[in-house]
Amino acid sequence: MLTRKLFGLLGLIILAAVALYGWSWRPALAPITPPVFTAFAPQLVEKGAMLAGVGNCAACHTVKGGAPFAGGLGMATPFGTIYSSNITPDPDTGIGRWSQAAFKRAMREGVRRDGAHLFPAFPYNHFTLVSDADLTALYAYFMTRPGIIVTPKENTVPFPLSLRPLQAGWKLLFFDKGEYQTNAAKSVDWNRGRYLAEGLAHCAACHTPRNQLGAEIKGSPYLGAKIEGWFAPALTAANTAPLPWTEPELFAFLRSGATTLHGVASGPMAAVVHEGLALAPDADIHALANYFADMNGSTQAAPQADATLTAVMARSASVAGQYNDHGATLYLAACASCHSNSGGKPAPLRPELGLNSALTAADPANLLQVVLRGVGRRDGAPGAMMPAFAAAMSDADIAQLAAYLRRSRTALPPWSDLEASVAAARRASRP
Repeated sequence: MLTRKLFGLLGLIILAAVALYGWSWRPALAPITPPVFTAFAPQLVEKGAMLAGVGNCAACHTVKGGAPFAGGLGMATPFGTIYSSNITPDPDTGIGRWSQAAFKRAMREGVRRDGAHLFPAFPYNHFTLVSDADLTALYAYFMTRPGIIVTPKENTVPFPLSLRPLQAGWKLLFFDKGEYQTNAAKSVDWNRGRYLAEGLAHCAACHTPRNQLGAEIKGSPYLGAKIEGWFAPALTAANTAPLPWTEPELFAFLRSGATTLHGVASGPMAAVVHEGLALAPDADIHALANYFADMNGSTQAAPQADATLTAVMARSASVAGQYNDHGATLYLAACASCHSNSGGKPAPLRPELGLNSALTAADPANLLQVVLRGVGRRDGAPGAMMPAFAAAMSDADIAQLAAYLRRSRTALPPWSDLEASVAAARRASRP
């Protein structure tokens, strides 16, 4: 009797496995002979280059010091390390034998040419919104890059999560397939901005918190999330910046990487601005700014902006020159010469820390990362930089400096366990 039950259970497991395989199965698409460069119109390739910049494709598909788009970059996830693929047209280790149909299926459905499901570390849940015309341009661009031979690295996702058919189950729960649908109640600029933000730019991939299965939490879009040791801030009204992110401020930040009232782009966002969006025309940056300004309610917050600016500048001026603890002493010795402002308004190249959301955020990660890493000349405002203090200051020093800045420039409660946070940020900042 027991043997019969065991065989019955085994039979059910086999049937379930067969059913899962059949349900998740996708056909392989036939390989092609790699097309010659002249098969693609120069204007189409140029458009694809711009779109690849908006998508910041190089950031995930290029290792430091490696050939562009050759893959191999390890992305740490709660489920193991996933290595990006080679998207150059090498016929053996890249996408050289992928047809345009295979490329579009991968982008829109998260399925490789051989029919295997892609892990959602590849944001096909956003790329599914991209138009057919834009995918055609992207295909033309990637197929005209130099083909690079790279032996793919093995992911470290453990069994059974490594089984590709299980990704079909993830899609059933969290993936909505379909091209972008225009919102007729909104302007052309707003729709263009949303199309770019939700599609190729996949802004929510960094700025939206995720659930335990690694999916963006649909009820919390753009509410901010921890990523690569940094904190991608909320892009809604929940953003903690003292002054509103108005459309002009957003445009200036996304176009140049810096604004007087909000500071500079650093960390992963610096690459988004200076290596990705730098290829986009002003019209597209304006569209993105329009979309996010509408989302964050900056118009409603604008009337209080002047009073807030006056209060922040007055608070900073009132604590200038105070040697009231070790953190204050460190600030005066290492920071004040570049960050002190006078006259009631911040200077463009002297970032006012009281206006920076790194100090008002609930998570101190961004402030700590900037103190440890500094800001390179290619990251922040043109011609300006900030030195790294990882070697010059101990964890205790940086913790006390951060505590002083939080206490002196804001009325918010102190961060807890700052030394542990500094240690974690230091580990994350190592290459």
